[in-house]
Amino acid sequence: MKLLFELTLDGSISVPALSKKLGINASVLYSRIKRLMKKKLIKKFTIEIDDSLLGIGVKASVGINRDPKLKDSIHKKFIDITEVVSISEVTGRFDIIIQVYAKNLEALHSVVIEKIGKIEGIQNTETFVELQKTDKNPVYLIK
Repeated sequence: MKLLFELTLDGSISVPALSKKLGINASVLYSRIKRLMKKKLIKKFTIEIDDSLLGIGVKASVGINRDPKLKDSIHKKFIDITEVVSISEVTGRFDIIIQVYAKNLEALHSVVIEKIGKIEGIQNTETFVELQKTDKNPVYLIK
């Protein structure tokens, strides 16, 4: 768990540096990391991007109700919308919640009204604009 915790903080840390930090032999760490990847507990190593530097000024969640008969075609259309970054089928008052990244509120409005709202089978939408976000580590990674 300590290894996973450290890798979530900095996936680019070198094995020798990690070895010193954890007090574990580097060759043992290499084999543990390979084993975690083989077991698919570690899916991939990635980077974190500052979206604002790419011009993304607004992030929103959009709750959507849809015609159940058109589920697959709606999902495919969401995949084709560049601004849609994730699609989740959910329980509760919505059928789907999608995450949308846009340049500004005007661009978000355009995506929701012109791209999402005009998809056949979309019954209604409700948009929640992100004002502030605080990420925290999952409970199993708390030191």
